[in-house]
Parts: sequence; C-alpha cells; structure tokens
Amino acid sequence: MTQAKQLHDALARLLTEQRNPDSVELDRLPTEAILRLINTQDKLVPLAVEREIPYIAEAVEIIVHALKNGGRLLYFGAGTSGRLGVVDASECPPTFGTDPGMVRGIIAGGQPAMFRSQEGAEDDIAQARLDVDGQGVNARDVVCGIAASRRTPFVVSAVNRARELGAKTIYITTNPRSEFDLEVDVAICPEVGAEVLMGSTRMKSGTAQKLVLNMLTTTAMVKLGKVYENMMVDLQLTNRKLVERAKRIIVLATGVSYERASEILEQSGGHVKTGIVMAAAGIPPEEARERITRAGGTVRGAIALNKRSDNPPAKSG
Repeated sequence: MTQAKQLHDALARLLTEQRNPDSVELDRLPTEAILRLINTQDKLVPLAVEREIPYIAEAVEIIVHALKNGGRLLYFGAGTSGRLGVVDASECPPTFGTDPGMVRGIIAGGQPAMFRSQEGAEDDIAQARLDVDGQGVNARDVVCGIAASRRTPFVVSAVNRARELGAKTIYITTNPRSEFDLEVDVAICPEVGAEVLMGSTRMKSGTAQKLVLNMLTTTAMVKLGKVYENMMVDLQLTNRKLVERAKRIIVLATGVSYERASEILEQSGGHVKTGIVMAAAGIPPEEARERITRAGGTVRGAIALNKRSDNPPAKSG
C-alpha cells in the first residue's frame, strides 16, 4: 500500500472527515436554510465541550502549577488550530498583564501562516522539533498540541519532542477519546461530529478549540490572582478604552466616584489591582503593593489583610 493510500484511509476513518448526513443537500438549500443548518450544528459544540470539563480541569491544574513555578504554556498547531493558539496567547498580556513569553502560540509555517494558508507546513515534523528546541522548552513548561484530527504531523512531533525534554503535555482534538492513542498528560477531546462542510474543521472543530482555549487560560489566570470577583485587575492600559475600563473596575469594586477612581488609577501607576486595594483599605500605593505581595498577588487576600488588622485578636487576661 502506498503512503498516499495509507493517508487516504487514515483520513477516511476520522470523525471530522465524515460526511454529515444532515447537510448532504447543502448546495441546494436557500440562504436562510443554510444559515439555520450551520447554527443548529454549532449548538452541539458547547455540549461536546461540557463533557470534557473534567479533563479541562486537569489541564488547568497542570498549567497553574507550571506558571506559578516559572514555567510557560506553549501552544503548537497548524492551520486554523495554530491560529487559534496564537490568538489566545496574544490576548493574555492585555487582558491579564502577563509577560508575552508566559503564554505563546507557535504555528506551523511561522508568522506568514497566520495570514496566508501554508498547508504543507503541517507535515514538517523536523521543523516542529526545531521549533520546540527554539523555544527552549524544558521540564517547567507545558506544551499543548491543538489538532482537530489528532494526527497532524507537525503537532504530534512537537508534543513528542516536548515530552522528551520533560515538559508536561496537553492535546486538544475533536476526534473521539476512544481513538486517541498519543502519550500525553491530558487529552481534551470534545466530539463535535462531522462538519456541515465535510472536512472543514475551521467550523465546529475550530469553535470547540476556541472554547477550550478560553477556558484554559481564563481559569488559570483566575487561579493566579489576576481576577477580582469577575473583573480583570491586571489588564494593561494600552488604549483609551482600557483606561476607562480600568476606572470603571475600580468604581465597581470599591464604590468610589469616577473622579476618585481616576485619581487612584494615576497614583497607582495605572495598576488596577493596586488601585482597588488602595481604595478599599484607604492606604497609599506603596502599602497596597506590599499587601498584594503578601497576599500572593490576590486582591481579595490583600483586602482581607486590612480587615484582620482592623480587628486584632483580644488580649488574654
């Protein structure tokens, strides 16, 4: 059997490469019917992700442990999967104030592949190993492979190389867990079924991957103290909209006026977390920053320190 025939047969067995029986008349449908069919199929995606929450939780704990101990989260993917990893990683610094190196996305074909399809790059297993080595992956890191098919050579090679280097590994695929045969620490397998357009994994598969990535990084950042209540408190004030959002967060978190929030934000050096503690505890920025450090970086913990100091234990006798 030729290598091409082997690949053909392997693809034919993948759930994501099957024909969807609900869309076999797709090319004959009127516009609104096509849209309703896509929408109906999209509704299946959150349910598939929901079934994977126990595995997503395992992955989050691995990521949090790594980030707390100087490690990084690195996504490796090709095509749509790679682009989703890059997008998720690129949004962490402005949202959570993380160093750009803490969460990184590596796509087969490099930066040009973000803007123009380079499908052949997904087969380059040697480049995947070079990319892993180029990132300096080590035992403190987590490498997360993203591939709808689970078999993408670039992604499989990257994950295997990461394991050789001692890194923890996660894999996100939209094919069934029962068919997953790679050696990783956690596999996340939302089974979304055949695509409306056969093999177009930018659709349901891509949506499922995006939902999982949102859950991984958002939950990890919550556990790292970068969220207070349900508000981002380490955001970077890189534009006027974010400056105003920062002021609003201080207002909502502490009840101060808009004018006072503006003053506090300026005094805090544009650091929302510090500003909240300043307002809540009535303390200067230096003391607020010191309390945040003592509280392990959490706003809630820093405010609690103030409450405990206001109510010292009664002296015996």
